[in-house]
This record gives sequence, structure tokens and C-alpha cells, in this order.
Amino acid sequence: MRTQRPPVPWQLQFVLLSAIWGSSFLFIKVLGERWPPLWVALGRVTLGALTLLVITRAGRARLSRDPRLWLHCAVVAVFFNAAPFTLFAYGEQHTSSIVAGLWNATTPLWVLVISLIAFGEERPTASRVGGLAVGFAGVVLLLGPWRGLAGGALTGQLACAGAGLCYGLGFPYMRRFLSWRPESGAALSAMQLVSATAMLALFIPLSRGPSLALSWQALASLLALGVLGSGVAYALNFAIVRARGAAVASTVTYLIPVFATILGVVVLGEPLRWNQPAGTALLLTGIAVSQGRLHTRSLTAAVRRRRLSQVG
Repeated sequence: MRTQRPPVPWQLQFVLLSAIWGSSFLFIKVLGERWPPLWVALGRVTLGALTLLVITRAGRARLSRDPRLWLHCAVVAVFFNAAPFTLFAYGEQHTSSIVAGLWNATTPLWVLVISLIAFGEERPTASRVGGLAVGFAGVVLLLGPWRGLAGGALTGQLACAGAGLCYGLGFPYMRRFLSWRPESGAALSAMQLVSATAMLALFIPLSRGPSLALSWQALASLLALGVLGSGVAYALNFAIVRARGAAVASTVTYLIPVFATILGVVVLGEPLRWNQPAGTALLLTGIAVSQGRLHTRSLTAAVRRRRLSQVG
């Protein structure tokens, strides 16, 4: 009996997932002009939870009643949804959507650091340490401290960096406590988003109320963030993991800043400074080296060949 091919090739799903998550920084910026950060985060996780519940129901899956599983999903919800969604929404009130999207690219770097320090899942090999050094040099270049980071600019950058750090904490935890679970990816994601909705609802009294007079752009941004970015995207991500594995799915990080930058420049007219793409390129190179996607020996050999060609 032949296995049935998915109706949509995984490569197309991969590009679509990159576009959805890359465009989320544009939507956060638009909605953030009307709503405070906590409400932006709550709105997107609520719609995302409803979307995933519908997907779970359509797939005839059920949410688990295991309290330990709900606890693990709640922890993941803190690191993947409640905290980073709020931090990105707050950060984009003080910096551009381009910068927020570029900071999102630091996630694999934080994942490796946390895996090395807290979980002991990785060994500090020469390539990993070298990749980390190159990656953090890219972070400094991306930050551009020579331009001045006083006041809101520094606050926005730190908030976006904190969001990337939250993702770095969430991935190792999810890999250890949830990746082996028999439940479907949609069901686990639904439990995660439901938990995030409940958490953020508890803190809503601490925030000022949102504007109810939403423009069509803000309303569309809310729907896109919730239904697509926090709902459909999770289903796409799990489909890619099943089709090609977690290693391939994780490379979506390389395309997200591309979409975020293009949309920030074209749609919002945000300025793009030379150090931002340069720092991101250096950062992604360090990540690739630390993950073993690029070998330092091959890089050294390429540099030597280039020097010899220039001499000749």
C-alpha cells in the first residue's frame, strides 16, 4: 500500500510558514498603534487557540486531560506565546518591525546557549563555541551601539532580544517534555494556546483598555496574527516536521527576517540601515556553523582559495 502524498508539497508549506511568521511583525506594528502590548498578545493567542481547536476538532483529535501535560503546555506557553508576544508588541512601540524581525533570528543562538548551560543536551565543541562567538558578534553589529541606544530605542531592542531569549528557553523544554508525546501536534498547540490565553487574561486588569474603533488595517492585522500567525502556522510547522524532520523545519528562521525586512521597507516605509542586514548575515552564519551546517574548515579553505586567486 503506497503512502498518500500530502496535497501541498512541504517546500511550499515551508515558504508559506516563513511568510506568515515574517509578516507577523508588520501586523504587530499596525495593531500596536491602537492596542497596548498585553491586548495585542491576548488577541492573537485567543484567535489562535480558537483556530487550533477547530483544526483539532476537524482532525478528530481530543485534548488531553492529563494535568501534568497541561502543566508542561503551560510552561511552553509562557516561553513561546505569553511572554514573547507581549515583548515583541512592546518592543515595536519603540523600534521598527524590521528590527523586531531581525531579533527573532537570534532564536537558534539562544537555543544553543540554553541547551549548553541549562539542559546539558549539547557539548561545547570547537565549532559550536566558534559559531556562538560569530553569532554574538553579529548581534553586536545588529544592535549598532555606535548609533546611540538611549531611551526608547534601547528599551525596544532589549524587549525584542528578550522575546528571542524566551524562544531559546522554550525549544529545549518542549523537546524534552513534549516532543515524544503521542498527542497530535494540533492538539498540543491548542492546549498551549489555551494556556497562554488564560495567563494573559489574568494580567489584563493591569493594562489600559484597547481602542474599540479599529481601522480595517488593524482589524485585518488582528485576524492575521491570530488565525494565521498563531493558528494555521502551528499546523504548518508540525506538517513540515513530519515531512522532513525538526532540523529542516528549524531553518525557517533563516527566511523569517527576509520577509519581515521586505514588508517593513515596502509597506511601512521603515528605514533599513546597513548594519542590520550585515549583522543578521553574520548572526545566521554563526548559527549555521554552531549547528554544523557550515564547517569551519571549509570556510577557512574558501578564504585561502580566495586569497590565492587574488595573488595569482
